[in-house]
Amino acid sequence: MDAVLSGLATGFGVALDPFNLFLVLAGCFAGTLIGALPGLGPINGVAILLPIAYGLGFGPESALILLAGIYYGAEYGGRISSILLNVPGDAGAVMTTLDGNPMARAGEAGRALSLSAVASFVGGTFAVVLMTMFAPMLASFAVTFSPADYVALMVFAFASLASLVGRSTVKTLLGATLGLMLATIGIDANTGVARYTFGIPDILAGIDFLIVVVGLFGMAELLTLVEHQVAGRLKSLPVDKSFVRMADLAKCRWTIVRASVIGFFIGILPGTGASVASAVAYGTEKRISDGGKTFGTGDVRGLAAPEAANNAAAGGAMVPMLTLGIPGSGTTAILLGALLMFNIQPGPMMFTQRPEVAWGLIASMYIGNVALLVINLPLVGLFARMLTIPQHYLTPLIAILAFIGIYTIVGNPFDLLLITGLGVFGWFLRKLDFSLAPVILGFVLGSLFENNLRRALSISGGDWGILVEDYKSLTLYALAVLVVLAPVWLARRARRMDGEAAADRG
Repeated sequence: MDAVLSGLATGFGVALDPFNLFLVLAGCFAGTLIGALPGLGPINGVAILLPIAYGLGFGPESALILLAGIYYGAEYGGRISSILLNVPGDAGAVMTTLDGNPMARAGEAGRALSLSAVASFVGGTFAVVLMTMFAPMLASFAVTFSPADYVALMVFAFASLASLVGRSTVKTLLGATLGLMLATIGIDANTGVARYTFGIPDILAGIDFLIVVVGLFGMAELLTLVEHQVAGRLKSLPVDKSFVRMADLAKCRWTIVRASVIGFFIGILPGTGASVASAVAYGTEKRISDGGKTFGTGDVRGLAAPEAANNAAAGGAMVPMLTLGIPGSGTTAILLGALLMFNIQPGPMMFTQRPEVAWGLIASMYIGNVALLVINLPLVGLFARMLTIPQHYLTPLIAILAFIGIYTIVGNPFDLLLITGLGVFGWFLRKLDFSLAPVILGFVLGSLFENNLRRALSISGGDWGILVEDYKSLTLYALAVLVVLAPVWLARRARRMDGEAAADRG
């Protein structure tokens, strides 16, 4: 505990630096605005602004603090469009629409937005407290991980991804495979052989992380916004002056606690995120709260549960990213890439080698949660009016940020064509109902998987048995199998019980 308090003191010393404190507040405010725009979620906000944060020459701790503020701000901001327009700002906000939008249609948009802010604050703070307590413990355990153990961990991450992300397991696996394929493009560092370059010299060094993220997410979202503009799907709703009531908080207190616990621990799982956490929390609360008969009609518990869960999941996803170098969500995959861009290897040694980065980031999340509450409660009406920005102004702004940001960093006109092509490809995948998060996770995890597999085989002299020698590896493989097979078994069991019940009634 002394080490935790000492590390936290170091972190607050970094986060309370006037410049870093400004970045926390600016990130939370900018993230809220970005998240409030339909279709732009935390992953897109961080992806679009990452080149700017890197190009301005910030130190790694300052850049991460800014990006984390955008992450947290966008997590809340996405709820504004979900509640007012019934258009989820991101995947994690889908469940928010179920009860948030009926409240807005009933003339209680202000009440819904303010309750969302309070639930998000509690869930986010709960997650940061648990992260402070358990992240160093997990880091100490992770020091014992060998390359073979990391291979098993990657297998578990992909298994979790296949079972818990997206509505279709097959499409999720295909998306992760596409990410793995993108990660193999370029010169093989071990053999010097060009892989999948098709004679194009500009990609011999591989496709840069920024290119993939900005192309697949930023440009794809731009095309989606254009599509929505042409279809005329977005309509604004009036925002009243209602506010969250003490009776609402009393009714939701245990809902928020349960959802925060669920969100944090689901967020820790590699490959999951706010979308899974909010769905599980909503479903759980619906089952235990008066049978859930009022859910979907504007029940405050149906709004508070996913809001607390998704912010708690955002904090939980930071734990494997900081301590193991494994992103817990698509957004933390981008943050992982940002650390690698600054030549910082996320993992257990970061807490001792770069404590100002690890603990500074954690301390900034405490500040960011308070900042979000202070910003969002008084400015509910202002953020709602931001949704009336004409899209013919919004789409060029996104395009300018994407193109200028990429060209400033890489300085290669070919990469501008590449992000455009990836944007079209990402938009096409979305039209086919593919989740893009598995693609970026596959891209980030692919290189980690390949590198650790090569290290393990080099240590063993090519003996594949090293992959199953340690108890940690075997445990992770067993968990991977369980994660894949358990949902199948539970589904078959439920169908069998339904069939038996129907036979008894007959």
